Amino acid sequence: MNTYGFTKKIALVGTGFVGMSFAYAMLCESVCDELVLIDVNKQKAEGEAMDLNHGLSFAKTNMKIYAGSYTDCRDADIVVICAGVGQKPGEDRLSLLQRNTEVFKTIISPIIYSGFNGIFLVATNPVDIMTKITWQLSGFDCKKVIGTGTTLDTARLRYLLGDYFNVDPKNVHAYVIGEHGDSEMVPWSQAFVGTKSITSIVEKNPDKFKLTDLDEIAKDVTGAAQKIIEAKKATYYGIGMALVRIVKAIFGDEKSVLTVSSMFRGEYDINGVYAGIPSIIGRDGVREIVTLDITDEEEKKLKESCELLKNASEGIKI
Repeated sequence: MNTYGFTKKIALVGTGFVGMSFAYAMLCESVCDELVLIDVNKQKAEGEAMDLNHGLSFAKTNMKIYAGSYTDCRDADIVVICAGVGQKPGEDRLSLLQRNTEVFKTIISPIIYSGFNGIFLVATNPVDIMTKITWQLSGFDCKKVIGTGTTLDTARLRYLLGDYFNVDPKNVHAYVIGEHGDSEMVPWSQAFVGTKSITSIVEKNPDKFKLTDLDEIAKDVTGAAQKIIEAKKATYYGIGMALVRIVKAIFGDEKSVLTVSSMFRGEYDINGVYAGIPSIIGRDGVREIVTLDITDEEEKKLKESCELLKNASEGIKI
């Protein structure tokens, strides 16, 4: 991994909708200097690289973009994994997890063999479990293995709250934590517009706002992906941009707080589980998990979500 004084290099594994949404957003925002596309379908990776290169004259960057192989990961700063298999009709979650684990074995091993020593960033679903599998297969320090977690869910929440309170979502400070999935939760005790507690705003303005509306917003966040999938078969723009945001935090050594999928190591008395939680992100990955002053009920829901993840991953053969 270089010191960012020179070339910022990213290796992208998986050139499907998510991977290429990320790659396109990277090009538009000029986040890195070198981007290598890796896919089991080499021809597709070559076509995608060609398509992106044809837009370079319109971009603000001279990014080097090409199709490559796992050996190209050797000097990469970040390997972003978007590859994986979809769920078959009637297939249970554990079977899907096992199949994706087998896919990840074919990915992680040659990356490590290449000499890669940077940061893994995982987007493949179920992202929390696949991030833990990446950590197990790589043998890396858990701080250098990160998942997208609930970064997109948090962005969805802030968008909906901004719309509800008629404020810029950038001034909404609220988080979705836990599993990137049905058991995720919003700790409303830690949700603010500017410096004002959202629950207090609602309680002081009963003619305009309702606590039940907040519950509906949380449900809308959890169900957003399914609605998009029903409408257009897949979600990819939002998660692509979430990946870019995380990459920028790493390259810029920002120490930004993002709800990535991080390894719990005693926080909230939770151990050995990857889940979405506010974490300080910088050049070396996760510097630390930010422990929120949540209520007992919120902590209980977070623990239940993490327990679900733990149970779901127990039958997987690494």
